[in-house]
Amino acid sequence: MNSKVKLACMAVACTLLSSCFKDEAPNAEADIEKVSIVVDYPMQVFYNVLDALVEVPSAQSDIVVETRRQNTVTHYAPTFVLTPGATITPADGSEHDFSQGPVTYTVTSEDGQHHRTYTLRIQNVARMVGDTVRFDFEHVKKETLGSGFPDYDTWQEEQNGSLNTLWASGNGGFALTAYGQPSSVYPTQSVEGYEGKGVQLTTRSTGILGAMFGSPIAAGNLFYGHFDTSNAAMAPLKATQFGYPFDRKPLRFTGYYQYTPAKKVTDKQNHELTDVKDSAAVYAIFYRNHDAAGHEVVIDGTNVKTSPAIIARADMGYVAPQTAWTAFDVAFAYTSEIDLDVLENNGYSLALVFSSSKRGDVFIGAVGSTLKVDRVRVVCEKEQQ
Repeated sequence: MNSKVKLACMAVACTLLSSCFKDEAPNAEADIEKVSIVVDYPMQVFYNVLDALVEVPSAQSDIVVETRRQNTVTHYAPTFVLTPGATITPADGSEHDFSQGPVTYTVTSEDGQHHRTYTLRIQNVARMVGDTVRFDFEHVKKETLGSGFPDYDTWQEEQNGSLNTLWASGNGGFALTAYGQPSSVYPTQSVEGYEGKGVQLTTRSTGILGAMFGSPIAAGNLFYGHFDTSNAAMAPLKATQFGYPFDRKPLRFTGYYQYTPAKKVTDKQNHELTDVKDSAAVYAIFYRNHDAAGHEVVIDGTNVKTSPAIIARADMGYVAPQTAWTAFDVAFAYTSEIDLDVLENNGYSLALVFSSSKRGDVFIGAVGSTLKVDRVRVVCEKEQQ
């Protein structure tokens, strides 16, 4: 009897369970869980192949797939992972022109009672990555104007496995006044630095010959650029040509320095300025190297502070006297956004400038003021390749 009761109970349970499965309601969810974009050459379209698959958070209805800034593909056929049983309109895998803006998709739940609208945008973006350019002043080369003139130091940097002279100073111009003198008289020299070699900049007297040309002093200077020695005597500011093409966006200008200003400041007529204190200059500029008409622009000493081509500057301002190596770190302040196409085509130039007397360009300074610099860095970002 008990066995018959048990069998009857089991039969009833099975019937009820079967009824539950048959009566289970269709899914009421209408969600996109993932979007996938399939293209023939994914690394030409995406920065990373993983960018072609986007997981969609449940609360998000606006979906963005990012492609390379210079990607030219406009038509895509996205495929979707939906919640079980759901359908999507336009159809999964159908092709659309995303250059005209986002495409709207509607997802319908399995039970047909629930709908959800999504927008899908596939857009080109610039993805930037960090990068740091280093200058350590370890590669020093001797130059001379010829027999009877003392050798002076120049600095080179490694580029693609070779050394190139990218730093300039007024040493070549000062050499015109240094005939028969020792190399130690030059304003800009290689010395022991914070790590390895550094650069020492000292404001010097140019003597009788310099005074004849209205240039009684020569501030020790060093800049990322070129010095035109053929123009040094008649137009020294024009001879100072700042910067080289630079294909990254500079963010910060850093390094180490020591500074000891001398006390007696004089002007262009060699008159003492009793109420004036000498100060150094440490700054960088970033500028467009062609104008609107396509003509080349090279900033020089006449317009390094005023040129409208400058779009960013990092200026240390007051350089506090320091007898020990001291770090500096200055952010670039931008007056306008950079154009990434121009940047990629070397349409901007970067200049780094150091001077032992910040008004040395107008021959105001103190003979003997000394600035040392080393381990200079330009912290940048560049477009991911």
